[in-house]
Amino acid sequence: MTLTRRSLVATAAVAATATALPLVPARAQKQVIRIGLLNDQSGNYRDDGGPTGTACARQALIEFAAASGKGLDVELLVADHQNKPDIGVGIARQWFDRDGVDMIVDVPTSSVALAVNTVCRDKNKVYVNSGGATTDLTGAQCSPNTVHWTYDTYMLAHSTGGAMVKDGGDTWYFITADYVFGQQLQRDTARIVEKLGGKVLGSIAYPFPDTTDFSAMLVRAQASGAKVLGLANAGADTQNCIKQAQEFGLMKTMKVAALLIQSTGVHALGLPAAQGLRYSESYYWDLNDRTRAFNERMKGKTPNGIWPNMTQVGDYAGTLHYLKAVADMGVAAAKADGRAVVARMKAMPTDDDCFGPGRIREDGRKIQPVYLFEAKKPSESKQPWDVAKVVATTPAEEAYKPMSEGGCAFIKA
Repeated sequence: MTLTRRSLVATAAVAATATALPLVPARAQKQVIRIGLLNDQSGNYRDDGGPTGTACARQALIEFAAASGKGLDVELLVADHQNKPDIGVGIARQWFDRDGVDMIVDVPTSSVALAVNTVCRDKNKVYVNSGGATTDLTGAQCSPNTVHWTYDTYMLAHSTGGAMVKDGGDTWYFITADYVFGQQLQRDTARIVEKLGGKVLGSIAYPFPDTTDFSAMLVRAQASGAKVLGLANAGADTQNCIKQAQEFGLMKTMKVAALLIQSTGVHALGLPAAQGLRYSESYYWDLNDRTRAFNERMKGKTPNGIWPNMTQVGDYAGTLHYLKAVADMGVAAAKADGRAVVARMKAMPTDDDCFGPGRIREDGRKIQPVYLFEAKKPSESKQPWDVAKVVATTPAEEAYKPMSEGGCAFIKA
């Protein structure tokens, strides 16, 4: 495989840049596979994906080249969608129409994820989502061009929400990011709370991504008398809510359910603030020998020494499996038909050091076990990234919404 460097020209609507891969140019006589990593490089979700996600996708290219000997020419392009659907769509169209991109990976922010999903389907290109949480990607807006790799709102609600209710947290109040991700996460969690006999006492939605002060919302949550504060948000918003909840003393009277926080967020909060917090991920660096080996390979390759989270390693694993499918069917065939590539990805078992062996369902949902973590006490931690311990595991076949409930139109009855 030859990895090449490519530059994109910024337009009025889109500012897209390529990763600097100081490797040799692709040979002109070969067809080039172009992968576009599209995520938040500068805003609320930067630390959940961002440059570390880029480093993980690049690692997939390097490892595939070393292991396969297939001689594929691959370019990795990177752009910041700024959490705005119009910008995400503009980048995707430019990549497909002008730059010959064959696959887009990552795409956090569910509103952007769904918009890009439509473009990939219309252009018959491959879409491997790692950062977006909406279950609509394998439900109402499912596409034969899309694989949803890492997590979704159903998985988060059932793992974290279900565990909190079973642990006595039977009354809830939600603070919710007011767009499709937050709305679905609140809805899915409320359903499991009520199914298990609990009650939702109230909720408040806030504008995303323009909110940083959550104090008034936290006061209302505390006044509700609910036992659990459900944070239906992510990234910097979740961290700010937790920090401000501590300042107001809310955590003395309520448990906080961080419905989407990852190891990077727990590390950023620090264990004095995060200790006891329960949350769910499908990956953690210290799960087993394979995850520890991958983490070792990433040291020195990520900005500020970050140890990757589930979204970021989803970029690695999804890209690696895509390249295996391309090599299996041939570059020319892969470039000609994105749907055929996704069909091949579903037909091939998945296996990588981050998620282990697994499979992709017919609706495009990648399934793997889901782990409920508890943030450690500072006294339990052996080093700065030793932030969590596993308290429960949901098997892969139980962790995600059944296909019979998803509403995916192309699934055969």
